Formats: sequence, structure tokens, C-alpha cells
Amino acid sequence: MIAWFFGGPVDNLPLLAAPLGASAVLLFGVPASPLAQPWAIIGGNLIGAVTGVSCAYLIPMPLLAAAVAVAVTVMLMFSLRCVHPPSGAVAITAVLGGSKIHALGYAFVLFPIGLNSVALLTGALVYHRLTGHRYPHRAVHKTPAANHDATEMFTRADLDAVLRRRTEILDVDVDDLEAVLEEVAQEGQQRRTRMSNSS
Repeated sequence: MIAWFFGGPVDNLPLLAAPLGASAVLLFGVPASPLAQPWAIIGGNLIGAVTGVSCAYLIPMPLLAAAVAVAVTVMLMFSLRCVHPPSGAVAITAVLGGSKIHALGYAFVLFPIGLNSVALLTGALVYHRLTGHRYPHRAVHKTPAANHDATEMFTRADLDAVLRRRTEILDVDVDDLEAVLEEVAQEGQQRRTRMSNSS
């Protein structure tokens, strides 16, 4: 409805872009994912749109333009820390979306991509607030158990060092990963305590 209000009749402008359906899955289905955070959807989709339109202008071969648009979009998203997978499809849409999208030129960045991304993000913020979910995602830190042996605990620096050595991005917030590992260590300590008490 928002897109129709701002965009006018359907035959004038594309009111929706298909990649935003995938954005919706991330924002509503896996809101804790780093790929679903506000900067990821807004930054990623705008980067994909700008890159796609630019490649469509600069590269006369559509398939090559689409391939370059996706590659550049991925590089920019990683550089700016706003990785959002549907944004690769936004770049392809800007190149291969047809005459109506090509006629928009860089206006495609603002409408439908920018407006729909903001509307989708706003809907997600309202929905998660009403349903009691934390969004944007923030990790909840638990205080280690008093009887937990500090020598068994890892440090945040240890976790960061291990993650830096990995060549792929984990689809989990680092704070959440740290909290889970702390809880695992506490569970192990409690299990050992129960075993020693029962023996």
C-alpha cells in the first residue's frame, strides 16, 4: 500500500522488487542473524541497487553486467559490513529487470528499493516490538556461575582470534556465540559437580 501511494498506478512503476521477499524472510524469520540487521538490509539493498544501475549503464552486455554487478555488490557489502544476500538479487534486478526498471535509472535506488527496504524494516521493528522479540538484535550476557573454574573459561580475545582465522562468515552474532560457549562451559562444570557429589 505504501508503494502504491507513493508510486502511483502499477502500470507506471514497479511497486515491488522480488528480492525484498527474501529480505522479509530474514527480517521476520531469523531476526537474530547478522544478515537481517537494519544496516544490513538498508546498506546492502542500496549498494545492490546503485551497483546494478551503474553496471546496466556502463556494460552493454546484460549477462556480463549482471555478473559484474553481483560481484561488486558482494565486495562492497563485505567492505562496509552490511552483508545481506537478497541485495545480490537487487543488483541483478537493476540489470535484467526490464524496460520499466531501466527507464527509472538511478531513481530505482530510491523507489522501489529504498522505500520498500525502509517500509520492510519499519514493519519488522513494529512486529518484533509487539511480539516481544529483541530487534535489532542485541546479545544477552549471562553472569558466569560462582562455582565456575576461571581457568576453564575462554576469553573474548580467544574467540576473536579463532574467528579471525576462519575464512567464512558465521551466520551468528559473535556476542551470542560467546554467550552460548559460556553456558556450555557452565553446564560442563555443573555436570562434573553432580558426578563428584554422587560418587
